[in-house]
Amino acid sequence: MASRSAIHRLINLTAQHPACPCHRCSSHAPTPVAAINQLRHFATPVHTVQKEYAFEVRPKLTTAPLLQIILCKVAASNLRFGEGVTREVGMDLKNMKARKVGVFTDPIVAKLKPMAVALESLQSQEDLPFEVYDQVVTEPTEESWRKAIDWARQHDFSHFLAVGGGSVIDTAKAANLFTVYKDNDLMDFVNAPVGKGLPITQSLRPLIAVPTTAGTGSETTGAAIFDVTSRAFKTGIANRALKPVLGVVDTTNTESCPTEVHISAGLDVLFHSMESYTAIPYTERTPRPANPILRPAYQGSNPVADIFSMWALRTTVKYLPRIAKDSTDHEARSQMLLAASFAGIGFGNAGVHLCHGMSYPISGLNKRGPKYKHPGYQVDHPIIPHGVSVALTGPAVFQFTAPSSPDRHREALAIFNNTTVTDPSITSIPDSEIGSYMYESIARFLDGLGVPRGLKAVGYTKDDIPGLVEGTLPQRRVLDLAPNIGNVAGEDGREHLTRMMEASLEY
Repeated sequence: MASRSAIHRLINLTAQHPACPCHRCSSHAPTPVAAINQLRHFATPVHTVQKEYAFEVRPKLTTAPLLQIILCKVAASNLRFGEGVTREVGMDLKNMKARKVGVFTDPIVAKLKPMAVALESLQSQEDLPFEVYDQVVTEPTEESWRKAIDWARQHDFSHFLAVGGGSVIDTAKAANLFTVYKDNDLMDFVNAPVGKGLPITQSLRPLIAVPTTAGTGSETTGAAIFDVTSRAFKTGIANRALKPVLGVVDTTNTESCPTEVHISAGLDVLFHSMESYTAIPYTERTPRPANPILRPAYQGSNPVADIFSMWALRTTVKYLPRIAKDSTDHEARSQMLLAASFAGIGFGNAGVHLCHGMSYPISGLNKRGPKYKHPGYQVDHPIIPHGVSVALTGPAVFQFTAPSSPDRHREALAIFNNTTVTDPSITSIPDSEIGSYMYESIARFLDGLGVPRGLKAVGYTKDDIPGLVEGTLPQRRVLDLAPNIGNVAGEDGREHLTRMMEASLEY
C-alpha cells in the first residue's frame, strides 16, 4: 500500500494536468485524472486529516458498549474528555441553539487560560450573546450564592457555562435553578432539615461545566454545596435536575493549579470514592419514597456506583502522590481529572457519609474560630479547603465504619497497601482489626501528601468538639447513609460523632 505522502504527491502531480473536457459526458467514464479531481473536490485533502483528541461518555445513548449501557441507568452528565476540548464549548452551545449564555467563573480563573479559551470559543460563533459573572467565591456562602442568583435573574439566559472548580460549577447550578424558579427562596430547595427540601419538578436550562480542578466531580453530579455562615456549617441542594448536560474535562485546564490545590482537590476524590463504596447498601436506606420523584440522588452503595468508585480510588492512590511530588506530571494530572469525574458518578448516585458530614462544620466554624488559612489558596479570608476538611477525620471515620463491611474495607486497605485483596498480608488480618489497619494506612497516605495532621494542626482544640458535633448533626442528607451510626439524631449518634472528632484531633 502506498504511503500517505506518496498518495499526496500523486494527487498534486495529477492536478497539474487538465481533465478531459468530456469527463462529465454520460457516454464516457471519467479519466483517472478527472476521477482524482472529483475526489479532491468532494473529499477532505489527505494533509488536513487530523487524529481525534477526545472521547465522550453519553449516558443517554441506547446503542452503546457495556460502559455506556451501564451509564444509561446512572444519573450522570455526558462527559467529554481530552486535551484542548474547552475550545469546543462555543460550538456546543451553538448546536444547542443557545439564545443567550450566562458564563460563571471566579476572579482567579477569569485571568487564566481556561477562561480565555472558553471566551474565544464563544466569540468565534456568530449571534451567540453571552454575559460573564466572574465574582464566584471560593467555598461559596449563602450570601455569595444570593448575589449570583440575583445577577442571573436580571438576564434571560437560555443556557449556562461554568468554567472553574467545584465552587464555580455549584454556583452556576444554583443560578440556573433560581432562574427557572424566579419566585422561590434559596432555602426552599436546600436539603432538609436545614431547608425545606422541596422537589424540583421543572426542567432547568442546559448547563455545560468545564472543571479547572480535579476534585469535586461537580461536572457529573446534581449536588451543589455552600456555607450557611449564620449556622457555621455547610449544606447544599442535591437533585438530579441540577446535573450539567455536559462536563468538558480538558486535561490542560489544571496546569496552573498550585500543588496545594491539586492535593486538596485530590483528597476530595479519595474520600468521595471511599465513602460512596462504604455507604449503607441502597436496600437498607429508609424510608422508601412514596413517589419516584422523591427518591434522593444519594441512594446508598449499589453495583453500578461501586464500579466507578473503586476505579477512582485506585487511580487516586496511584497518581495523587505523583502530583504532590511533581505538579507538572501530565499523565498524573490527566488521570486525576478522569478519577474526579468517575468518583463523581460514583458518589453522585451512592452518596457520601461521615467524612463529608463532619467536614461541613470544620470548614464553617473556621471562619469564626481558628481562622486557619491553607497555603496555596489566593483568598483574603480564612479557609480550610474542602478536600482537607474532609481528610482530617478520614482515619478515625474508617476505623469506625470498618465493622459494618469488613470485606469492602479490606479491598480499600489492599489498594492503600499497593497489593491485592488476596495477598496474605491482607487476608491474614482478622475482621476485628481491619479498622485499625485502615486508620494507619490512611494516616500514612495523608502524611505523604503533607496534609495537616488532624484538627489541632488547623487550630481546633478539644473545647471545639461540641460545636463541631452540633454542626454535623443537621447533615442528615449524608449522615443517613453512614454505616454503624444508628439514630444520628439521638444520643448514640452524638456519642459516636464525639468520639470520632476526638480521635481526629491528632494522628
